[in-house]
Amino acid sequence: MLSEPLKKVLGPATAKVMAEALDLHTAGDLLHHYPRRYAERGELTALADLPLDEHVTVVAQVADARLHTYSGSRGRGQRLEVTITDGSGRLRLVFFGKGVHKPHKDLLPGTRAMFAGKVSLFNRQLQLAHPAYELLRGDGDAAVDTWAGALIPIYPATTKLESWKIAKAVDAVLPRVHDAVDPLPPALREGRGLTDLPDALHKIHRPRTKADIADARERLKWDEAFVLQVALARRRYADTQLPAVPREPVPGGLLDAFDARLPFTLTDGQRAVSKEIFADLATDHPMHRLLQGEVGSGKTMVALRAMLAVVDAGGQAALLAPTEVLAQQHHRSITEMMGDLAQGGMLGGAEHATKVVLLTGSMGASARRQALLDLVTGEAGVVVGTHALIEDKVRFHDLGLVVVDEQHRFGVEQRDALRGKGKQPPHLLVMTATPIPRTVAMTVFGDLETSVLDQLPAGRSPIATHVVPAQDKPHFLARAWERVREEVEGGHQAYVVCPRIGDDEDEPGDGGSAARKAPSAEDAAEKRPPLAVTDVAGQLARGPLAGLRVEILHGRMHPDDKDAVMRRFAAGEVDVLVATTVIEVGVNVPNATAMVIMDADRFGVSQLHQLRGRVGRGSAPGLCLLVTEMPEAAPARQRLAAVAATLDGFELSRIDLEQRREGDVLGQAQSGARSSLRVLTVIEDEEVIAAARAEATAVVAADPDLEHLPELRTALDALLDAEREQYLEKG
Repeated sequence: MLSEPLKKVLGPATAKVMAEALDLHTAGDLLHHYPRRYAERGELTALADLPLDEHVTVVAQVADARLHTYSGSRGRGQRLEVTITDGSGRLRLVFFGKGVHKPHKDLLPGTRAMFAGKVSLFNRQLQLAHPAYELLRGDGDAAVDTWAGALIPIYPATTKLESWKIAKAVDAVLPRVHDAVDPLPPALREGRGLTDLPDALHKIHRPRTKADIADARERLKWDEAFVLQVALARRRYADTQLPAVPREPVPGGLLDAFDARLPFTLTDGQRAVSKEIFADLATDHPMHRLLQGEVGSGKTMVALRAMLAVVDAGGQAALLAPTEVLAQQHHRSITEMMGDLAQGGMLGGAEHATKVVLLTGSMGASARRQALLDLVTGEAGVVVGTHALIEDKVRFHDLGLVVVDEQHRFGVEQRDALRGKGKQPPHLLVMTATPIPRTVAMTVFGDLETSVLDQLPAGRSPIATHVVPAQDKPHFLARAWERVREEVEGGHQAYVVCPRIGDDEDEPGDGGSAARKAPSAEDAAEKRPPLAVTDVAGQLARGPLAGLRVEILHGRMHPDDKDAVMRRFAAGEVDVLVATTVIEVGVNVPNATAMVIMDADRFGVSQLHQLRGRVGRGSAPGLCLLVTEMPEAAPARQRLAAVAATLDGFELSRIDLEQRREGDVLGQAQSGARSSLRVLTVIEDEEVIAAARAEATAVVAADPDLEHLPELRTALDALLDAEREQYLEKG
């Protein structure tokens, strides 16, 4: 059985290493640990491209081996230096002390072997110190049988567990492959010409030809895509079974009064998306919609119109923002846009007015009491707040719509807690300004219907973006500060963004910078602490921006102080705002035209795009300068060049995803090397994902409980462990 613990199959010692190093516990886990690539017998690994500081497995030939004797503080010792080659490049292996005897005997010139170890640098040369190795020519021993095939599987491995040891463990469980439960309905499998699961698993681990690998990968991609899409389709189906109060806009009400006062025309995209949202709100089951759009595409306007429609229908709407700065900004811009329509119950309030309240954790006691009272009585139709909205004390009169801004900033529990505050499940609108490729929307947000705003409102100006190589060309940085001065002298304002606050703050990680390299300009740039707001602001005020009104903004400031700074900046009383990424989303100051991002290589691609979206929001053109000390050849520098080359957030999101990988698409992780997807890649496999979504939707519509598909139900249970099941239930 595939559920059999590995300790029974492989023994306790090997099973313990498998569990600790690779999180593999059963025979099935090991069978689903697929080779990363395959080496062809006779083919050698390209040694020139090996990544520094990573654990690698290479197939190569010994060019020469020399034993050196040396004297040290502990007496005489021996060092074996072996040079291996791929026919063009060379790599040095070193063995010391008592560890030289076996490799000295085994690694004779001409010998081919697999070598595994961590790539390091010594005297400006790549090397593997004390690598593990497995000979690829036998002397009548097991090596001949083990590696007799033309294709040698190279498994994802660790320092504790080399690829060939994993391969031998797979050999021990491979006979159990026929116990694999095939999750694909037979009609789907046959209709798409896919091989059965036992055959696919055998071919992925022990292929005879490259065609075997292609067959296996196509089948296993379908397993991952289909089972995942069934999980999401069942979630969508369950949502359609929940009751909700239909919230239809009332003609001649608050929404119409608001629309009549708008000083501009809605874009075609805003109208189309609003129509989709109003149709969802009118149904008797909860809306679950993702609204994604480019920075500055007018998502907040669309969300506000949805909230006003719900107020018209007798309900309340809550806008959940990830930070106090953003909550305050939203509250300020909504009340300004609504004018006397936001003064319900007050002297001077318009006929259809409602009350718009702010609720954050740092509010004073009396203001908080009044806000809570306005919510429970229904006096406030719209509330804008942070996670403070989720607290037990907060009660609504009739919560009809929850709008979540920047969904990725919230845990599922937070979103779920707010949704639980309605008499019946409220409608849900999730907004993100991070453009998401269609395939990611179908997986990460697969339980949500998706609307896209890709049209910028009229009057928005283009943003010119340039990389400023501070290390190579320091005069470029001096020119950057001159440009900031010129913008201010022209009556505009500027942001300077730094990755760190300063003071005694704990040093954060490098926030998306490139992999560690050899000692170089790049290495020096990465090992230096990230530039800090407090340091940079002082240096600018004393130096290149002397005489300008420079202020700082960061997350550790008191909320009242943050709000005061933002108000002064919005009012034009501050020329240059030196800030952390607290200004990344939602901050709207049309007069700000320039942004300088320090240590830009420490930010991710999508984050840079978000930050850049804070300028060019008025009629004057925007300027974004990406300052870096990375050399031109560094991957981090190439990332910055990609950001400078396009304003297309969807294109940048693809680049970002390719670098970050998909993350665990069902879990709460947004990125990272650990993924529940092993062969499916959401960027490359769009056709498979789209087809699997359609098939899954049809299967669930015909058999919601999967009563007639027990194998699929079993696979679903395996995918949805307790945590992920809870995630989907709450999602």
